[in-house]
Amino acid sequence: MNWKICALMSAAFAALTAIFGKLGVKDVNSNLATAIRVTVILVFAWGIAFGTGLSGQIRQIQGRTWAYLALSGIATGLSWLFYFRALQLGEASKVAPLDKLSVPLTIVLSAVILHETLTWQTITGGLLIVAGTFVLLL
Repeated sequence: MNWKICALMSAAFAALTAIFGKLGVKDVNSNLATAIRVTVILVFAWGIAFGTGLSGQIRQIQGRTWAYLALSGIATGLSWLFYFRALQLGEASKVAPLDKLSVPLTIVLSAVILHETLTWQTITGGLLIVAGTFVLLL
């Protein structure tokens, strides 16, 4: 499977995350809902790691990689906490597009931190996402 198919699958499951998440936070505190979600993800992810025989590679991971993965985990956790709270307070059809402002923000951060090249297509696409988000929120 190439990266484009994986990215499209990610988008499809992210959409389902919004729908199931909105249904799930209806009658429970958003922080508790996030904790339940994380537990399911934890079991699921470790099941895949053990099931595919990758868990033995843990000892080979360098300290810097651990640090970046930990920071990514913290950022993900904070993102989910705020996302579920937003879903609890707002409409999924409004929360999800606003959440997708992460795309243009990622474009900017990838240029600044990762020194990725910004093309006119990337800039234009990012600006269109921003414009589309605001149109959806009107």
